[in-house]
Amino acid sequence: MESNAEKLRGLTITSLDEEDDEPELPHRSPPASGGGGGGAGYEDDEEEEEEAEVTLGFLEKPKHPGLLLRHLFPSKAGGIPAWLDPVNLPSGNSRCCDFCGEPLQFVLQIYAPIEDNAASFHRTLFMFMCPSMACLLRDQHDQWKHRQGNPCRSVKVFRCQLPRSNAFYSSEPPKHNGSDKPLCPGAPVCHWCGTWKGDKICGSCKKARYCSEKHQTLHWRSGHKSDCLQLISSSEASSSIIPAVGKVPASKSWPEYEIAIDYEGAFDSDSCDESNSKSLVMQRPGKPDDMILSWMDQFEADADNKCWASFQERVSRAPKQVLRYCREENAKPLWTLSAGCPSNADIPSCSYCRGPLCYEFQIMPQLLYYFGVKNEPDSLDWATIVVYTCKGSCDQNVSYKEEFAWGAG
Repeated sequence: MESNAEKLRGLTITSLDEEDDEPELPHRSPPASGGGGGGAGYEDDEEEEEEAEVTLGFLEKPKHPGLLLRHLFPSKAGGIPAWLDPVNLPSGNSRCCDFCGEPLQFVLQIYAPIEDNAASFHRTLFMFMCPSMACLLRDQHDQWKHRQGNPCRSVKVFRCQLPRSNAFYSSEPPKHNGSDKPLCPGAPVCHWCGTWKGDKICGSCKKARYCSEKHQTLHWRSGHKSDCLQLISSSEASSSIIPAVGKVPASKSWPEYEIAIDYEGAFDSDSCDESNSKSLVMQRPGKPDDMILSWMDQFEADADNKCWASFQERVSRAPKQVLRYCREENAKPLWTLSAGCPSNADIPSCSYCRGPLCYEFQIMPQLLYYFGVKNEPDSLDWATIVVYTCKGSCDQNVSYKEEFAWGAG
């Protein structure tokens, strides 16, 4: 019988109606993933819809680092990315903050294949962010300008997908018994950040690789200066001189966690329905006076208060959630305030196929706690960051397609 850890290893959500004896494969898709709707998601519908089934993500320390390797298709946060396509990584300006120009830092990745899309048998979403709060504030300002051209971004999300038969992985599901191996090595990555392709080489030792001049400088100052001299004088490079990528940047990346998942419906809510707030007032004996009626009108008109109350009630069901995922047709994000959320017109079309985008997931502020971000004036902070992806999950001739993120402070 499969353990809970085995079931939660990847964010490969299946329908609740599936039979228990059906084998679990790594290409399971989120519920109703073929649809994908929910534009911006705040406008109230006149007709009451059935609430979409939301999957929550929680962070756990991995029992073994080997569980988060790319050929096991993990969902993870922090550390370095487990690239799905390990060769054709994002390059150029796409891997940098558009404001400060620094390489972006890995936040998390979600393994979310689409069951009825052969091109998305394997599908992973990767989120990166500039750790500067100043850049994030500028990002949240510029995200409203997308209709005036491509806005500058400090938060970027990439979608990568592969068919079942591909050059990188076996067509059979992982066995998780230590025998799983990728079919080919990945591109060499930066020895400082361990994230981006190392297309720059140390001019002295010709061994160390970097994604940027800044990371080369930081690595030099942190100890490569002496290592480089040893490499030059040595007849052959020793692994003890240049540590393996993944160990070098550990202190410069956010702590690494596995993302475990559970349905939001599994958590009970003790709160009363927000629609009952008005009826509770009306239960007072006698006719409500003018003051009560005025208060009720003010409550109904204050969309921000209602939005915040709804956010608090939903999050209180599972306070440790760092991720909310749902790609169902009627899925909508959970906003803290109505004033800062986009309308449908504010969500652009897919940059590749020009088709519509749909809501897929959002990250929550609790992630900052797990990453050890300090509560200081200049520290990184957000209420939520909502990600919209191509509704058709188009398969254009680009390995990593940039999707759209909307930040709310």
